[in-house]
Amino acid sequence: MAGGSGSSARTGVRVVVVGDKGTGKSSLIAAAAAESVPEKVPPVHPPTRLPSDFYPDRVPVTIIDTSSSLESRGKLNEELKRADAVVLTYACNQPMTLSRLSSYWLPEFRRLEVKVPIIVAGCKLDLRGEHHTTSLEEIMGPIMQQFREIETCVECSASTMIQVPDVFYYAQKAVLHPTTPLFDHDEQTLKPRCVRALKRIFTLCDHDMDGALSDAELNEFQVKCFNAPLQPAEIVGVQRVVQEKQPDGVSDLGLTLSGFLFLHALFIEKGRLETTWAVLRKFGYGDDLELKDDFLPVPTKHAPDQKRYLLLDAISQSVELTSEAVEFLRGVFGLYDIDNDGAVRPAELEDLFLTAPESPWREAPYKDSAETTAMGNLTLNGFLSEWALMTLVDPRRSLANLIYIGYGGDPASTLHVTRRRLTDRKKQRTERNVFRCFVFGPKKAGKSALLNSFLGRPFSENYTPTTRERYATNVVDQLGGTKKTLILQEIPEEGVQKLLSNKESLAACDVAVFVYDSSDDYSWKKTKELLIGFARLEEDSGYGVPCLLIAAKDDLDSKSLTVQDAARVTLELGIEAAIPISMKIRDPTDIFGRIVRAAEQPHLFIPETETGRNRKHYRHLVNSSLMFVSVGAAVTIVGLAAYRAYAARKNT
Repeated sequence: MAGGSGSSARTGVRVVVVGDKGTGKSSLIAAAAAESVPEKVPPVHPPTRLPSDFYPDRVPVTIIDTSSSLESRGKLNEELKRADAVVLTYACNQPMTLSRLSSYWLPEFRRLEVKVPIIVAGCKLDLRGEHHTTSLEEIMGPIMQQFREIETCVECSASTMIQVPDVFYYAQKAVLHPTTPLFDHDEQTLKPRCVRALKRIFTLCDHDMDGALSDAELNEFQVKCFNAPLQPAEIVGVQRVVQEKQPDGVSDLGLTLSGFLFLHALFIEKGRLETTWAVLRKFGYGDDLELKDDFLPVPTKHAPDQKRYLLLDAISQSVELTSEAVEFLRGVFGLYDIDNDGAVRPAELEDLFLTAPESPWREAPYKDSAETTAMGNLTLNGFLSEWALMTLVDPRRSLANLIYIGYGGDPASTLHVTRRRLTDRKKQRTERNVFRCFVFGPKKAGKSALLNSFLGRPFSENYTPTTRERYATNVVDQLGGTKKTLILQEIPEEGVQKLLSNKESLAACDVAVFVYDSSDDYSWKKTKELLIGFARLEEDSGYGVPCLLIAAKDDLDSKSLTVQDAARVTLELGIEAAIPISMKIRDPTDIFGRIVRAAEQPHLFIPETETGRNRKHYRHLVNSSLMFVSVGAAVTIVGLAAYRAYAARKNT
């Protein structure tokens, strides 16, 4: 396997040169720019640009000189923030400048949170005494162990032009072909994300899926990545190298995954990172070892009938998986449901995402948000619901993971942008298959119990406060055999104000549910405040969010005054009466089906305050008046025209 440059899509690399006074910074830059020994060097060299053809990657390098004086410290810090790489200099004939690297400069970079590769350059090599016998590795080894951000070290001389171009070549290379994402120097192994990316690439190139790259497949891979075929003797040579160090790296069928990974670790160990990066970038990976945006055609959220669109329209739409993507996922689930019991184990789920940067559902909001069996295995409904949730909250990540796990069709055919919610309200129906429901309520109202019941989990008497937004997603069977995915988003009491302070947050909501403890007057009081406040806000925003009121803990004694007040409030707001439920005794109320129906028929469940009704009545009067004026004006114009026609006939 031969390697090319594989440079990233960068248009330039900015290198900042830093170091103690008198270590040769300006002379180093002048020598690199002129490609000759400099005659006269300014105290601080002006910004210098090495042309794109200076190095093989054909990416221009801009070099910034700095002053180490106290007065220039602010400017130095600003330059460090803009740097793609740093060249840190010391003078080979001044040991004190070497010790200053670890006593001052490198700790200072950490304090300033400089997160770019550092190249250490020992300047004035020609002035070091002949008696010096310590090797560069002995000098820099301990420092590099302590400061892993050092990419490499090189000694040079501007006076004799020894290794001057190499300094900035290594700086450019460290930016274009970084080591950190690929290799763990402590463990001397490829990093997990790198392994996962290479596994995906291997799988894509193993067309016959026999677990090995045949000579033909290896040659096709070589042409794709480097535009040059491998000769038969070269293939034999590659396999021999692998077999000597990694016996299981080659089988009778060809190069195995083990051998493929070994080769890339070998390239990196030998400093040929550009080879591995060429492969990764050819298959769409960026420096973070995730697929770049160019490979992820996430649809724009705007109505197809609008050439220009407002932010409001974009927010009031959502993204769903297409039927084609859902069928692909059903097939994937079947492959991993080995015992055909309708569920996949956590270990099998991890295996599914072995070709993704990481398993996407380990953390919030996906962790514990879907239906599982009593053994903790993810059901098919749970699996598809997790994908629906990821597509709703992060379409780009959902599309990327579809590709990571092997979707080979047109990526643009996997996601669908829904119609605007405002259009749904006007048409009094929706075409959506996934609904997002905000769940509001005070502490101990029963919000978490509602979410747990939705996921089929047993009721628990233990109270655990919800401190952050939590999701529960599942499939809801509707009359007529249709299925909709419902996503419940529990809003902690402390988070309500923040959420509702931004009116646009309502645009993402298909239906809002307000839960209160029917046995607690205070719980109802807080919920009533929330419901009325929400109704006023949604009237101001114009989004028209349907609302349902849930009287939880119906197994306890309900307060009669609370029941009466709740009936009065729902009547005044024009929404359905409070729905009594008990998660403890699991009453047969089809609460989740009712939530979906409210989302499907939003016009029947939108609350309206007295102020809102008065405002609507006023608008109706104004519109009627305008209509009357318009009709009157039209009659006047028609009459005037008729009179003029009569007068004209009379005159003739």
